[in-house]
Amino acid sequence: MNILKQKERQELDAKLPCMPWYIEQFIQYKLPDLSPASLVEYMRDYETFLKWLMAEGLSEADSMKNVTLKELETLKMESIDGYRMYLSTYKVERNQRITISRKLSSLRSLFHYLSQIAEDDEFYPLLKRNVMAKVAIKRTHKPKDTAAKLEGKLLQEEEISEFLSFVKVHYGQEISRNKQALYAFEQNKVRDACIISFILHSGLRVSELVNLNMDDIDMKKKLCYVYRKGKNDDNFKTPVYFRQEATEDLASYLELRSARYKAPRREKALFLAVANGKNEGSRMTKRAIQAMVIKYAKHFGKPYLSVHKLRHSFATDYYLQNDIYKTQEQLGHASPETTQIYAHLTDKTMAEAIDRRNSDNS
Repeated sequence: MNILKQKERQELDAKLPCMPWYIEQFIQYKLPDLSPASLVEYMRDYETFLKWLMAEGLSEADSMKNVTLKELETLKMESIDGYRMYLSTYKVERNQRITISRKLSSLRSLFHYLSQIAEDDEFYPLLKRNVMAKVAIKRTHKPKDTAAKLEGKLLQEEEISEFLSFVKVHYGQEISRNKQALYAFEQNKVRDACIISFILHSGLRVSELVNLNMDDIDMKKKLCYVYRKGKNDDNFKTPVYFRQEATEDLASYLELRSARYKAPRREKALFLAVANGKNEGSRMTKRAIQAMVIKYAKHFGKPYLSVHKLRHSFATDYYLQNDIYKTQEQLGHASPETTQIYAHLTDKTMAEAIDRRNSDNS
């Protein structure tokens, strides 16, 4: 069972009753094709929009649930422009250009469904007029642009081993005067080093890492079996390779996992933490892993590092030794276009990568 997906589905089910019936119908329509996490993001976007409609007097509803289709149908372009302006000035740190585009795309998907797919009892579209069809949304995530933003913010070659060495040894030296922090570090340094090493030598996403169970690891074949993002089949796990460099750290952690984290027999999770006030270890959360990486990164002098940037660091290094297609498979990208980021992050061009692949096969 995909633990994260189960929690996200619970969050989705909790939010649905607060939405108008037509949004609930849209979410049910999308459920077979999109993950609960993606649909929760849709819901958050709709919550922002509906609350804005009420605040601006564009809806007479006293709650989000009561915003009518008629009120959506009679929206003018100036209203959508006003909403776009609102997004660009509201909580600036959260609403960068790519975030605004995503929020508008969420709306456009809803309006398209209501005007082109959903029907009333008389077989007419639920929405007779679709103002969002007039809204142009610029593509903001070209691989070249993403690569430019990442440049200089990843671990390069020897820095990978330097960062791991820092986590294992030098961080403890830096906090040696803080007894409480030092104790926590000594308790968890083997686990923390194992997690960071595993990301840097496999490129797993944090959600894939959190979901790992003990029986998902094959040390002999250097494979782990993960639920891949975007695949809704909960009965299939994809085999993903991890490098030899990760095996030693993994073996060290597995030796102490049960004793150090007092793991009950029923607990299948690979990575454990003992929460405050608890006697037994349980699965580490996504947030805990993210916070742990940021903590070490700040002391290492690279505060911009995150779990996802560790994944990018692995991918860039992996791409230098493999072709674009192997890199795509290793990272679990649905499209090779996403993987092109790493072509731009290195001195290699896409053409050189394909030529290398052809020469290897000849």
